[in-house]
Amino acid sequence: MSVWEFAVIAVLFGVGAYMVTERSLTRIALGVGVLGNGVNVVIITAGSNTGEAPILGRTGDLTDPLPQALVLTAIVIGFALLTFLMTLAWRNWTLTHDDEVEDDVEDRMIASRAERMDKSGDQPHHEDVVP
Repeated sequence: MSVWEFAVIAVLFGVGAYMVTERSLTRIALGVGVLGNGVNVVIITAGSNTGEAPILGRTGDLTDPLPQALVLTAIVIGFALLTFLMTLAWRNWTLTHDDEVEDDVEDRMIASRAERMDKSGDQPHHEDVVP
C-alpha cells in the first residue's frame, strides 16, 4: 500500500466518522456513504498490487477478481442504503421541517447525571447507574 492510498483511506474514514457524529440526518446519511467508499478503497487496496491491471497483471498472470466483484456489489448495496437513508431524512424534513436527530430519554438522563456530578464532584449514585 502506498502513502497516497493510505492518505485517501484515512481522509475518507475521518470525514465519514465526523459526519456520522453530526446531529443532522442528511449529514449522517452522507457520512455512511463516505465510510462505505472508504471500505471499498480498503478492499481494492488489499486485493491487488499497486498499478496492476484488474484481471491481467503486467506479466500476463491472472489476478484475483474477487476484490473487484466484492467492491462492485458493495457499491450497489451502499447506493441502495444511501438512497434509503436520504429518503428517511426527506420524510422527516417534510413532517417536522427539521432534519436534526432529537434527544431521547437516555440522552437526557445521561446529561442530567453529568451535570449533577459536575456540580457535586461526587461519584454516581446507585439510582444514577443505568442497568
